[in-house]
Order: sequence, then C-alpha cells, then structure tokens
Amino acid sequence: MSVWDDLVGQERVSEQLGAAARDADALVTAAAADTPPPESSKMTHAWLFTGPPGSGRATAARAFAAALQCTSPDRALGGAPGCGFCDGCHTSLIGTHADVEVVRTDMLSIGVKETRDLVRRAQLSPAVGRWQVIVMEDADRLTEGAGNVLLKAVEEPAPRTVWLLCAPSLEDVLPTIRSRCRHLTLRTPPVAAVADVLIRRDGIEPDVAAAAARATQGHIDRARRLATDPRARERRAAVLKLPLRVEEIGGCLKAAQELIDTATEDAKQVAEEVDAKETEELKAALGAAQGGRMPRGTAGAMKELEDKQKRRRTRTQRDSLDLALTDLTALYRDVLALQLGSQVAIANTEVQDMLQRLALGASPEATLRRIEAISACRTALDRNVAPLLAVEAMTVALRAG
Repeated sequence: MSVWDDLVGQERVSEQLGAAARDADALVTAAAADTPPPESSKMTHAWLFTGPPGSGRATAARAFAAALQCTSPDRALGGAPGCGFCDGCHTSLIGTHADVEVVRTDMLSIGVKETRDLVRRAQLSPAVGRWQVIVMEDADRLTEGAGNVLLKAVEEPAPRTVWLLCAPSLEDVLPTIRSRCRHLTLRTPPVAAVADVLIRRDGIEPDVAAAAARATQGHIDRARRLATDPRARERRAAVLKLPLRVEEIGGCLKAAQELIDTATEDAKQVAEEVDAKETEELKAALGAAQGGRMPRGTAGAMKELEDKQKRRRTRTQRDSLDLALTDLTALYRDVLALQLGSQVAIANTEVQDMLQRLALGASPEATLRRIEAISACRTALDRNVAPLLAVEAMTVALRAG
C-alpha cells in the first residue's frame, strides 16, 4: 500500500510526484542537519494539477500532500516517501493533519475573505509536520480579487509552505498564477482501470462495475455513485430518453422543465441533509435556548448562514444540471460514432437500439449541431442565465438539429 494507490491510471504523474517528494524530504533533512541543500531539486513551492473531471486532480494533490508529510522509517533509509501507513500519511489522507489544509467549496466561488485567511495560514511554520501544505481543490472558482490575493502568496512563499492548486484546465487559472506553478496534466483513467477499482475496493459486482465505468467514461466518482445509487441510475435513464421527447415544441418545453425539477429536487435533498444541522449548530453556538427565541444581535449571523445555504442550493442545482448535460453529450457522441463508422467504444450500450435510431434519422452534421447546443447551454448556465431559459433553448435546438 502507498498514498498513490487511489490515483488510477496516472502512472507518469505518480512517478513525477514521488520524485518531487524524495527531493522535498532531502531539503527538509538538509535544513535540519544545517547542511547545504541539494544542488538540483524536482521540488517547488507551487503546483497546478489540471485534467478533465474524474481524472483525479484532487486525489493526486492529497496523495502528494501525504507524501510530503511521510514520517516512515523506511523513508529515512532511502525509501520513497508516501508509505500510506505512518501517522503523517494517514492523517493527511483522512483530513486531520494539522499542517495540511484542504480547501473545497460547495458555493459558486471562493472569495477574497476566505483566500486572505488561507494566505495568513500559509505564512506559518509547520506545527507538527515537515511542510505547511495548502490543497485548493477548486482553484478555478477563485474570484478575480481572490486570485490576486493568492498571487502574492505564490510569488513570495514561506520557506516551508507548498501550494497545491487544482483546476480543469490552465485557462481556468489566472495567467500570473499558473506561470508561477509547476504544471501537471492528468488524463482520463482507462475504463478498465476504473472498473477494477470499483470491484477491488468497493466490492461491486464485475458486470455492474464495468457498466458504470463505461457509462461515465472513466470518471471514478461518478462511476462509483452510478454503481451504488439506484436513484442516480434512474435519473440517468431519464436523461438518456430526452432525445426521443423533443420531436414537438411541447415535448421540448416539458423535457426542459423536468430536467430543472430534477436538479431542484437534488438541491433540496442536499439542503435537507445539511441545512437543518448547520442551523441548529449555529443557534447553539449563539446561545439560543431550546425552542426559544434567538438572543439579540444574532440576526446578522443567521442571515449570513441563510445566504450561504441559498448559494449552496444554487451550486447543487447547477452541478446536477451539468451532470445531466454531460450524460446527454456522451449519448450524442455515441450517435456520431455510429454515423461515422468509428471504432470508438460505445458508452451507452444499454440504449443501443435508440442510438441506432438516432444515427439513421439524422446526418453527422446535425448531430454535431446538437452537441454544440448542449455546450452552449452549459456556457449559458456558467454565465448565470436563468436555468429554465437555457435548458429550453437547448431542447428546442436539439429538435431542430
């Protein structure tokens, strides 16, 4: 076992990070012994992990953070850091290490205030570990102001601080930040490798694991959810039927409304699980009596929590819609593969008959226009267009081809 075991299909990246972790260990050892550092080193203070959704950007960053904190005796004898067993590795991976801060957001963006708090923390020396590590899983959600705050910290880092930023692509990060980071690109894991992980680690039946991995085209988290959550399979099945429901304008509008309603229901379910607990915890912290009125001066704190919960519901709805649009894109990609006679593996084999019908009923050019309509809908949602209007425009475009 090692910290790299969960990084599926990324052997090249694992090797690069392992070499950097060895050099990082040498730097710390040299500093502790008051000896000159190595003349050359593969370690640097800022890293940028990019890759498509499901490639394991955050997994790679967390594994590297664990390797940097590894305290295994074998490491001191020349072994590679990242054993996966020692206290440094274990606490880093489960999120309890005092010197590893993992930043992820369920909001639409990361603002200036949160980033300033991170920068202040980054200036501190490690409390118990070998490095102060900041893992930012959603660096693409930094506002422009937050990005400028982070830039200063990346330009002038503390001696033992490492920034690990994750984003879908280089273009999602400010040019001034990415130019100061070492860039690693992750690829989409092979479908067979994802299926193997589901079988080996999650105990999923081989045929179910293979179907989930194929349907999600190598996205590990989505494949796991699809294999274990019946509701996720039901929602996906409903999305895959959408192309047969847009033959008339009325069907287009109804299908769009149902997509929005499903996404809203997903957001509501998340809210019910999280919001009530958060509200009760804040009330207790503010000194509210059980079932009684809130103390004076606490209305502002409660309003701030309500605003945060509203933003989270919006983000959850957007994520649910984006997942549906991703499935729809994959379906039309399969249609295009059939139309062109491509040898690319079909992802949605469970609807093979429908794929054949759609392929025979349109030209490759019309299929490409439909894929472009889905992409335009995703762009509109990113730009805060009203979700129902964006999805209705997409379904009408799907009908027109």
